[in-house]
Amino acid sequence: MRILVAEDERDLADLVAVGLRRHAMAVDVVYDGAAAVERLAVHDYDVLVLDRDLPEMHGDLVCRELVARGSRTRILMMTAAASVPERVAGLGMGADDYLPKPFDYTELVARVRALGRRSRSAVPPVLTRHGIVLDPHRLQASRDGRHLHLSLKEFAVLEVLMRADGAVVSSERLLEEAWDENADPFTTVVRVLISRLRAKLGDPPCIQTVPGAGYLL
Repeated sequence: MRILVAEDERDLADLVAVGLRRHAMAVDVVYDGAAAVERLAVHDYDVLVLDRDLPEMHGDLVCRELVARGSRTRILMMTAAASVPERVAGLGMGADDYLPKPFDYTELVARVRALGRRSRSAVPPVLTRHGIVLDPHRLQASRDGRHLHLSLKEFAVLEVLMRADGAVVSSERLLEEAWDENADPFTTVVRVLISRLRAKLGDPPCIQTVPGAGYLL
């Protein structure tokens, strides 16, 4: 999944990003509301983790603008104000979920994953194809009963390919969904990672290259 974290407490924002990346998510971070709106206009995020009390542009305004665009991005709003009226107000603006601070990281990850599922077409919680069984929640993958020792990035790319359900996935889409904004689209990073993933998946080969289009599983 591709996540945007908008939080003005830099240490907290960076910690949230690190925690989500450990679950094979691609995460970008901004520290004010104006920057969040700019990123949301450029990238198609699955989930926005949004602090309500942002500088430059308040989180409420960011939420309203995103909803007004009709974006598929789901919004997890966070704030230190944990009263029921505050939560009701946030949800009334269009936020999909509300998490008061301080929070437990396992709960944050669970809520982000749940919202990510709602931003996409319905798929089974455990993905299976060509003998591959992939469990995004436990970060476990196997093929024909053999455990696959995948890096987080390899896991993320395999998840994108499996969610495509046999459709061709372009290199650009893989970069968009499995890497953050620091990925250089002009490098061979996708091709190299696909090569490593093929080697780990073993025989029979199951990732096909479609010339000029991308890859399919």
